[in-house]
Amino acid sequence: MQLVWPAPRYLAGYVDALKRGWSPDTIRGAAAAREALEAIAAGAGAYLDRLADRAGAGPPVVLPDGSKVARLPGVSCWIWDGEFCGRIGLRWSPGTAELPPYVLGHIGYAVVPWKQRRGYATAALRAMLPHAWAEGLPYVEITTDTDNVASQRVIEKNGGTLIEHFTKAPQYGGVPGLRYRIARGAASS
Repeated sequence: MQLVWPAPRYLAGYVDALKRGWSPDTIRGAAAAREALEAIAAGAGAYLDRLADRAGAGPPVVLPDGSKVARLPGVSCWIWDGEFCGRIGLRWSPGTAELPPYVLGHIGYAVVPWKQRRGYATAALRAMLPHAWAEGLPYVEITTDTDNVASQRVIEKNGGTLIEHFTKAPQYGGVPGLRYRIARGAASS
């Protein structure tokens, strides 16, 4: 398994996953997958360019409740094992480790169902952490649902420590969540 920068040579696998019902957005699900397919159809090159938006200059982000907020700088990588396996993204606020209240965490990931339970999310998170450190972040925060034991294990295997039980913002349904922190230099197993 490796992380690859989204590029035309990997695009067919990504499109196939979207058409099979997988979504790069675990919160907005099918709506986000539809939007991605439409954006690719409108211009694949422009879509791929937006996945590495280090200036946060792209269009606003649509939250689950339909509200729009400013895009943060960020990058996405695709998880690849010779085939498309999923995505992992990193976002940050320049000059600080703090995130706006509408951003659940620095890193988010999603593995296609037919490639799950192979350790890919754990390996992808481990591979993404050096990118966070290169941006000067002293730590990353990652949130997950209280019942998502698989994601909790991915985070913990990468040195994550549970820092709080919290209630997600109303845009995310006001449901309970868990917030983990992985500090730079944290040991992973």
